[in-house]
Amino acid sequence: MDKDLGRLLYNYLLKTGMNEGLASYINLFVLVVVVLVLVWLLDILIWKILRGLSVRLARKSKNNFDNFLVTHRVPRYVAHVVPLTILVEFVPVAFADFDYAEGIALKTIKILFVFLTLVIFRKFFKSVNGYLKTLPKFKDKPIDSYVQVFMIFAWVVGILTIFAIVTETTIWKFFTALGAASAVVLLIFKDSILGLVASIQVTINDMVRIGDWITFEKYGADGDVVEISLATVKVQNFDMTITTIPTYALISDSFKNWRGMQVSGGRRIKRSLIIRQKSIRFLTTEEVEQLKKIQLVEGYIVTRNEQINSYNQSNQINKDLLVNGRNLTNFGVFRKYVTNYLESHSAINKNMTLMVRQLQPTTQGIPLEIYAFSSDKRWENYEYVMADIFDHLLAALPYFSLELFELPVSKDYVPHDDR
Repeated sequence: MDKDLGRLLYNYLLKTGMNEGLASYINLFVLVVVVLVLVWLLDILIWKILRGLSVRLARKSKNNFDNFLVTHRVPRYVAHVVPLTILVEFVPVAFADFDYAEGIALKTIKILFVFLTLVIFRKFFKSVNGYLKTLPKFKDKPIDSYVQVFMIFAWVVGILTIFAIVTETTIWKFFTALGAASAVVLLIFKDSILGLVASIQVTINDMVRIGDWITFEKYGADGDVVEISLATVKVQNFDMTITTIPTYALISDSFKNWRGMQVSGGRRIKRSLIIRQKSIRFLTTEEVEQLKKIQLVEGYIVTRNEQINSYNQSNQINKDLLVNGRNLTNFGVFRKYVTNYLESHSAINKNMTLMVRQLQPTTQGIPLEIYAFSSDKRWENYEYVMADIFDHLLAALPYFSLELFELPVSKDYVPHDDR
């Protein structure tokens, strides 16, 4: 704008007999106040126009992205751009007689413009982040990490631009100096750089998603992932506490992701009954007849007993001792009973691995491991199903003359009578 416009009041004050110094200060004060008022009114006008346009676009829009823009006040900050631009044009007029103050005012407004640009970028990226999280395709992706990367880059450029404005040098000189100080920069932004690399690897390899149940023993985390950012991963544990894990720990340390179980057809049950070894023995004919009354193993005992008798007879086995030839054992029949019981259980997924196996004997006894999958994967229902199964099996053990190992208590000891 023409600087002569700013001298109208100044010339008038001189005609009234006021000295030049006082006239200059009064002229500056009046012009600054007038300009600020005009810029303020213009800012309000532009904001009202943008707000009206935002409402109209929101009504016509088929998605809710514009709602996030309004929520984060992006139009309100964009409305400041035009007034600041006009303010830059008014500075030479207001500070016509104050060249030094004019330079300071211009630098201040340019720095404010840089900060305004950064705020607009920040609000816009927040809006994009919020909108993408409403889409099923991006709901479980670590969008926060990428937003933080963009903002770090924007802030670096913004700070360098402010230095260039203050020192009146080109921004490329700062980039040159930054290259010389790269070691310091790497040290300062070490966690951010590691987090960025980790976030990219986590996303590309699909290691963790928001909503996944993970177990990270090193950090005491056992719960659902609620947030993945550039530097940290937040896990809400099942006791409702929050554990914060460094993002790069997901690729440098070992953790367990339960997503495979959640998307599969069942949740694994893997637990053992430790059978006392002394309770395992061959079955007599009378005991075999007694066990035929148990419906789940009746068919198995009949078929298996016929095969054993046929083998012993054809090989002329002396059955005066049970150890001779082939025999049924209470442990073997019980193992078959457990298998049939699981196969008939309505809460067990029959399309997945179902196995009852005998493990290596230990000093406590012989573990009989149940390996199966519950159809219901919800934690509380899974625990109920598993407890129901083992309640039944523990109660069924005495029918097979088997004993469960447990350490003795005081009442198990019988006092010895020395008389």
